[in-house]
Amino acid sequence: MNNTENTQVIESLKITDQPNAAEVLKHVYGALVEKGYDPINQIVGYIMSGDPTYITSHNNARSLIMKVERDEILEELMAAYVDERLRNN
Repeated sequence: MNNTENTQVIESLKITDQPNAAEVLKHVYGALVEKGYDPINQIVGYIMSGDPTYITSHNNARSLIMKVERDEILEELMAAYVDERLRNN
């Protein structure tokens, strides 16, 4: 017999946070290296053109990079460059 007087509660689903640009770049870089591509050239091609075919689909890298805005990727790259090359000199 069903109890129709009480409301059943379903736990809310956890919404997975979007990956951050640094995590995405690390994953994409690794996938490009595994497939034998020059990861710098490929990532620059993607950032400049917006064409996802610059990124391999190996290890879901293409789908992953498309979840992050290109300006966020560029911001992450610039921050890393400034930290490594400009602030440490």
